[in-house]
Amino acid sequence: MRHAKSTPPVKPLAWLFHRTRMARGWIAASVVLGFAGGLLLIAQARLLAHVVNGAFMQHRAWSELRPLFALLGGIVLMRAALAWGREIAGFHAGAKIRQAVRRRILAHLAALGPAYTSRQSTGALASMAVEQVEALHDFFAHYLPQLALAALIPAAMLAFVFPLSWAAGATLLVTAPLIPVFMILVGMGAESVSQKNFAALSRLSAHFLDILQGMVTLKLFDRSRHERRSVAQTSAAYRKTTMRVLRIAFLSSAVLEFFSSISIAIVAVYLGMHYLGYLHFGDYGHGLTFLGGFFILLLAPDFYFPLRELGTHYHARAQAMGAADEILKILARPVPAQPRATARIDFGGPIEIAANDLHLAYDNGRRPALKGVSFSLNTGEKIALVGPSGAGKTSILNLLLGFEKPDRGRIRINHVDLARIDADDWRRQLAWVGQQPVLFHGTLRENIRMGRPAADDGAIRRAADAARVMEFAARLPEGLDTPVAEGGADLSRGQAQRVALARAYLKQAPILLIDEPTAGLDAHNERMVIQALSALAKGKTLLLLTHRLLNITRFDRILVLQEGRIRQQGSYTQLAGESGLFRRLLEPDPAMGDPLG
Repeated sequence: MRHAKSTPPVKPLAWLFHRTRMARGWIAASVVLGFAGGLLLIAQARLLAHVVNGAFMQHRAWSELRPLFALLGGIVLMRAALAWGREIAGFHAGAKIRQAVRRRILAHLAALGPAYTSRQSTGALASMAVEQVEALHDFFAHYLPQLALAALIPAAMLAFVFPLSWAAGATLLVTAPLIPVFMILVGMGAESVSQKNFAALSRLSAHFLDILQGMVTLKLFDRSRHERRSVAQTSAAYRKTTMRVLRIAFLSSAVLEFFSSISIAIVAVYLGMHYLGYLHFGDYGHGLTFLGGFFILLLAPDFYFPLRELGTHYHARAQAMGAADEILKILARPVPAQPRATARIDFGGPIEIAANDLHLAYDNGRRPALKGVSFSLNTGEKIALVGPSGAGKTSILNLLLGFEKPDRGRIRINHVDLARIDADDWRRQLAWVGQQPVLFHGTLRENIRMGRPAADDGAIRRAADAARVMEFAARLPEGLDTPVAEGGADLSRGQAQRVALARAYLKQAPILLIDEPTAGLDAHNERMVIQALSALAKGKTLLLLTHRLLNITRFDRILVLQEGRIRQQGSYTQLAGESGLFRRLLEPDPAMGDPLG
């Protein structure tokens, strides 16, 4: 039975708060700068109260008020500088955490391996790594710093209001909790809606990217109009969920503005009634001057401003939790266990592979793939795996590469269990070329160099010659330095396959695992790929998965798989001369179609 690392479920909010340690310094800087701006706001209100009191109540001359205006202008400029610095700090906090989360997602996907990612929608994975990680930014850049400022700045203002009027201070203190309470009540609905919105975005992104990748096929089969309607329906579903999120955001803003306005009005009414002589409490018996009352009135809107700002950014919390929920679905996937390497093997000599009674099933055992497969692969031997689609060929390849672990049975390398060998040491002995060659953004030379990053230009050129890459690269404007489009879109599949073979050639690994190298190629490209494969396989051990039986006539052995079992094995001549599955594969019945699928 396979074992995998599993972690207890993590709640999105706890996971988000745990990420703050990655950018604690930037978040703290944002809070400090915001709090300094709040203190300057108090000073600004005090200066403005002095200016109005001096101009209208004390009738001071302009010359006396000029220093106050200069100081007021300086405070405004300082607040602007602090706000700019706070935005910079918030951006760096969000960027640092987004970068770390993306790295973790990519590392986790790499640990899950092609056995997992090949079964997932490329669009859904891309959406998670791009849009949903981007949605975390405002939580760390704005919401978290504002959460601290929503407590610090009002507390600082109360420290200046209470000495002037305990009644006004008590009014502010009592009404302040109403805003976060209603913010939380509205936000509780926003979280579930945001999660649905991100699920809709993931479906839309996955669908759209898959359609773009298959646009040629859709056009050839005249299905583009149908897919256009499908995209329109998916887009409409995403639009509706987005509008629900916006409705809740606007509702939240309206509720917060309403309660803050009511609270400010209560303070203003108290001050007015006090000055009119209807109220005689709240001033410690000393009387409330115009300067003190006007200062309190100026502070009242700014007292609620950090709380309103928190409400404005509260949708970022809901958005981040929705994104985190989708991200955690991937991060919670158990990674196949990598047992501690307990055996050291000197790979400098012959490498013998022996597979014994391999069993493997997917979907928690509901879909068997291998049912007791046993075979050996000796140094320098060339073996072909053939059989109908779904026979288990790729599953064997994934077991040898370490992407999957057998449910039962074992693979031994030089009589040592593969599970006891360090995975990196083992994979350095392998060169793998899959059915769909992956080319990355860069030049042909850079794509080939991935096989051995330290290789010099001479080695790259020799690999390109051996893999017949130069056959088409010589006709390109910049030769091997010609840029490759994303996914190798400007190369034919046969050309991309030859680049992948050149990459494998450059690695110079003693064991080659090749999966359907000529599938879907025309006669010219098939000939080029076979020639490249012949050059690559000289003096090496080769395991080839193929449907093209005419390309394996000179192989040492052929293993014929069917329904997860090896039905036949032997040389091409031997198997072609006896009745059985290989004979039927070699001479398919035209009425039944191609049994290889």
